[in-house]
Amino acid sequence: LQGIIQAYKSGITLQGNTTSLGRWDFSGSFFFSISAITTIGYGNLSPSTAVGRIFCIVFALFGIPLNLVLLNEIGQLMLLGVQHCARRLEELFHWQNKASFLMKTCALVTGLLLFLLLPPLLFSDKEGWSYEEGFYYSFITLSTIGFGDYVIGMNPDRTYPSWYKNVISLWILFGMAWLALVIKFCINILE
Repeated sequence: LQGIIQAYKSGITLQGNTTSLGRWDFSGSFFFSISAITTIGYGNLSPSTAVGRIFCIVFALFGIPLNLVLLNEIGQLMLLGVQHCARRLEELFHWQNKASFLMKTCALVTGLLLFLLLPPLLFSDKEGWSYEEGFYYSFITLSTIGFGDYVIGMNPDRTYPSWYKNVISLWILFGMAWLALVIKFCINILE
């Protein structure tokens, strides 16, 4: 029994008479990498050897700053897209402040749908969580709090599609960039 518990903690999942790398397959490793460089750190998976820990430190030392640059670039692209659409609306309809307000509102609503309101439906389907639990997971993840009480792909009684963790990893990157823009907007309002 101790061997099974230790194997599970190491990321190996028992499936009947066969074993799977479970959390350390490509999707799981990619998800771990994303959670490390975004500093979410759910706490459900970690390196168990000295070499693995040293590699993780070096990976994080370079990965976290590179991720911040990437998130900034994604956020700037999103912002440029909104500004471009606002300029086009101003040109087409000769609106001044209305176009900018309309585009910011559209970007906020679109982001809310894509990053906070629709993903819980996927989590309800794939994880068996309630909508509220999925919404909670979405916010806790994108805000990088990452308590670890809810983590995708961890239920041994469920079979997850191969694309699932990869899509969620990309959702995390884009969602963090969007949420950073929303937080920056809120800071500007408060100032």
